[in-house]
Amino acid sequence: METPFNITLLMVMTVTCGISAQVLAAYLKVPAIVFLLLFGILAGPDCLGILHPSLLGNGLEVMVSLCVALILFEGGLNLELRDLGKVSGSIRNLVTFGTLITLIGGGMAAHWLGEFPWPIAFLYASLVVVTGPTVIGPLLKQVSVDKKVAALLEGEGVLVDPVGAILAVLVLNVVLNGNTDLLILFRDLMVRLGVGTVIGVTGGWLLGLILKRAKFLSEDLKNLVVLAGLWGLFAISEQITSESGLMAAVLSGIVLRAASVPEERLLRRFKGQLTVLSISVLFVLLAADLSLASVVALGWGSVLTVLALMWIVRPINIWLCTINSGLNWRQKLFACWVAPRGIISASIASLFAILLTQRGVTGGDSIKALVFLTIIITVFLQGLTAGPIARILDITLKSATGAVIVGSNPLSRLIARLFQERGESVAIIDTDPEACQQAEKAGLRVFLSSALDHSILEEAGLDSMGTFLAMTNNGEVNLVLAQRAAEEFAPPRVLAMFPKDPQGNAPANQNKINQAFVSDLPLKDWNEYLNNSEVKLGETELRSEGLKFQIAHLEALVQGGELAPLLVERQGYLQVVSAAQIWEAGDRIIYLLHDPTPKLLKRLSGGSQSRLTLEKHQVVEKVPIPDPVLEPVLKEAEIVKEAEILPPPPVSR
Repeated sequence: METPFNITLLMVMTVTCGISAQVLAAYLKVPAIVFLLLFGILAGPDCLGILHPSLLGNGLEVMVSLCVALILFEGGLNLELRDLGKVSGSIRNLVTFGTLITLIGGGMAAHWLGEFPWPIAFLYASLVVVTGPTVIGPLLKQVSVDKKVAALLEGEGVLVDPVGAILAVLVLNVVLNGNTDLLILFRDLMVRLGVGTVIGVTGGWLLGLILKRAKFLSEDLKNLVVLAGLWGLFAISEQITSESGLMAAVLSGIVLRAASVPEERLLRRFKGQLTVLSISVLFVLLAADLSLASVVALGWGSVLTVLALMWIVRPINIWLCTINSGLNWRQKLFACWVAPRGIISASIASLFAILLTQRGVTGGDSIKALVFLTIIITVFLQGLTAGPIARILDITLKSATGAVIVGSNPLSRLIARLFQERGESVAIIDTDPEACQQAEKAGLRVFLSSALDHSILEEAGLDSMGTFLAMTNNGEVNLVLAQRAAEEFAPPRVLAMFPKDPQGNAPANQNKINQAFVSDLPLKDWNEYLNNSEVKLGETELRSEGLKFQIAHLEALVQGGELAPLLVERQGYLQVVSAAQIWEAGDRIIYLLHDPTPKLLKRLSGGSQSRLTLEKHQVVEKVPIPDPVLEPVLKEAEIVKEAEILPPPPVSR
């Protein structure tokens, strides 16, 4: 009973370490693999001695195979095909020509700098031609770079993995058997890729058909059917020809995504949770199984090998494979920098170390150590610096401009006009023909359709817009639309108008959705003010001197129903004001000021009011400076205001 209990304890500690690393990484906003590797190494036999992966024996290989298949399936399921189409040529080059460049360049670096024999050097290179989707995916979610760059890196990470895995097996066969016939190697590569493609495409289509036709299956059961189907496809493909299962896993995920099954979002969420668990367990186990002594024994030559792979081979690869891609030099430079290795390299290297040792070939432990050294350096160096480099190169999504606005009403049309006058792209979506006509008369681009239609959002250009704003008369609908937009397009700023929830409950994606403007803004009243010409359009700039008093004055006007802040210009970017907005010195605020005087003047003159123009108004600019004794009152008012800002209410489905 001792051994089963030890294995049970091993798995419990592994899951605990893995999830703890994920939680810590989420809190510190760094790639999770950083702490997964760190926790695994610390808990391994060479440090604290808590985890002993050797207890699993051959079971470790089984776990690695099934979990890697799940990870690659989830990667294929999450690939945005519309984004891949924009960089499809570059991805094709990276998966084919780029793989060859990395193989040759990495082998030369390992031989000349790391002093490995040529066969072992090229075996190492075959293991690191893959980039880690398990690292790149979470990294790009945190950094939020330009979508073309993100599509390039994600597509490369998912699609090159099965190719690299098969290539590594073929190189291993050359090392073990001495067969160097290039035609035979190419034939074996094509056979494995072909078998995986046929099984994956067919299996993905069948899974999609089952999910659409099997109405008697519950949503939870459908998720498990897909999981069982995935592992079944992987096993069938591996049974036909070894190492073809990874290609089957990737393509089945891509085909299932293209099938547009009704439960796709729930399925992706379920598979995403399983993937996080799989990554957590695998990285901790494989890192714990690493011998630190073997890494130290590699010497500085191996460090130079990894640096050459990062700073010489990778840039050559990117610049040659992205010729005529439409990417600018900043986007290419970021793609050169971000190429972390991940779970595929680690798992195959661990397996190869065992096989080489069993066959009496020296260098197995050194290969594994060098691969893990590559993973450690690339993950720590590139993962921790990707964010600052993206900001320096100015390719983050925060710099995206333009807006898609759902709901054509006087206030939304005014906001759209302000964006358009800045030269930014704007689109309005509404189901009311008369409201759409009003938008067309104002010279705005408008779509007469439902914003629940994915194709309409795509046609409106949401995939490249900086802002999504839902401001129909129905707060529940606004929140649903915002959730869909956040999940399917992930624009940098997602806002919606919805009533304050008295219970203060928040949806799962509260961090992605902001309440537009101010809490409980009476949209109907402000639209009526606009129709009756009872408003003035103004702008003001927050100054460092007397900032608190100026903010307090604005908040008093807002609470009195006299002023509605609409947009804020900060660091050259125009954004919709959110209810949780934190004002800073230098902000330029565009607002509406309720003033019934224009309506009276209109009646007296018998004419129509001129178009609203931006002006400075004394009622806003003239800030009463309170006595010092009132400063504690102002601070107390700020605390009350912060307590009143509640997250979005939940939406019943």
